[in-house]
Amino acid sequence: MEAKLAVKMMMLVMIVSACGAVPTTAPSQEELSRAQNYLSEFFSDVGVSPPNTVRRSSLDSFEDTLKKMQEFFGLTVTGKLDTNTLAVMARPRCGVTDVTRYGHFDGQPKWDKTVLTYRIIQYTPDLSESVVDATIAKALKVYSDVVPLDFKQISSGTADIMILFKAQEHGDFAPFDGEGGVLAHAYSPGEGAGGDTHFDEDENWTLTSAGANLFLVAAHEFGHALGLAHSQVQTALMYPTYQYVNTEGYKLPDDDRQGVQALYGVRASSDQPTVKPKPQPKPEPEPEPEPVPDRCSRNLIFDAAASIRRDLYFFKDGYFWKRSSSWDGISTRKVQSVWPGISKVDAAYEYKKDNKVIFFEGNQFWAIRGNTVLPGYPKPLSDFGFPSSVTKVDAAVHVPFISRTLLFVDYKYWSYNERTGKMDRRFPKYINRELPGIGFRVDAAFENGGYLYFSYGSTQTEYHYQRRRARRTLLNYAWMDC
Repeated sequence: MEAKLAVKMMMLVMIVSACGAVPTTAPSQEELSRAQNYLSEFFSDVGVSPPNTVRRSSLDSFEDTLKKMQEFFGLTVTGKLDTNTLAVMARPRCGVTDVTRYGHFDGQPKWDKTVLTYRIIQYTPDLSESVVDATIAKALKVYSDVVPLDFKQISSGTADIMILFKAQEHGDFAPFDGEGGVLAHAYSPGEGAGGDTHFDEDENWTLTSAGANLFLVAAHEFGHALGLAHSQVQTALMYPTYQYVNTEGYKLPDDDRQGVQALYGVRASSDQPTVKPKPQPKPEPEPEPEPVPDRCSRNLIFDAAASIRRDLYFFKDGYFWKRSSSWDGISTRKVQSVWPGISKVDAAYEYKKDNKVIFFEGNQFWAIRGNTVLPGYPKPLSDFGFPSSVTKVDAAVHVPFISRTLLFVDYKYWSYNERTGKMDRRFPKYINRELPGIGFRVDAAFENGGYLYFSYGSTQTEYHYQRRRARRTLLNYAWMDC
């Protein structure tokens, strides 16, 4: 299972006693509720019920899980909600489930390359850009010092690790909560958002013991970005809670080093004797790989777009980005890797009644169910009812409540009746006359949340079809969670 877990960030620790005193009064309902939420999030896959519920099984589940939490943090294991247990639960912390010693995410995701790129797409005003650059590089170096990975900063395009500072909602369905709460979060290795690291701009970012120390926070989060989960070793960088330590000459603690080396191996020491290699024949240069389109470009232009099985698909130069409705992040794939025989998608739409998707490329179209091309395809555009003068479809979108599919070619569009399998009469019609407010041409179109979205160039129009009214204009890249 691909690990696409949105990770909350570690936070400033509150100093509490380590003994196991029991409160003199029973915990309040609010404390019980907070404890239930805490245990559900960090120590249970299915959640637990508060101890005052009627069912005995729920009481046992709560007590057992509470004991597991108390044992993890070295508290007196009572299964009771005592004052020290509540104090530990009140500590700001990282949002990943706790494990023992160093740990890896489910499936042990890791990068399958030795050079990882990173890009800071939005800086904090708390520190100068040059200081942020140097601090991020220093935080990554604690890992490249011990494993055979190298990190390269880039200033444009899509990097393996995209980094930004932003407050509140920032496009990944995990909004920050203001100063003093969650500091940042990161994603485990993988496609799309894998490795991406976000910092809460509402925090006070520093290089000292005051505020949130950027080096320590970043080093912890980059551990997640490389595949490390949390550790129970209190001196480990990947321990769930954060405490300031002197960062001068900082080296990765042993527990974290063992964890990351278990994934990537050991970096050869620079002071070890080396054997001079024998000269090898010069290999033939490999062809340059086809560049992946930059989904975060403000000038992003879509070839096609479609809503398919409640997910949004955006097509560009033989690739597509899938934005999952269940939020697994945004994945990037080559069209041919999923649908062999189709190299580039010019237009696409889903007809849910028949559980099929139609892809257009050049003067042909395919009908697909799941990832399987149906027998008899591809077919020529003339089978769709187009005249011979049409050699390419620019965009397509199905309008469910009228069971019509709108098909755009240059400055005109056709209306296809899905029930009869024929084009409607008196078409084509001019786009700007019949659909006022969206312009003269359409590159890509899709339906989402009851609205139609018509894209031309790098912008798109959110459209109310029944009222024939444009609601607002967006940039295409707004869907890319950049």
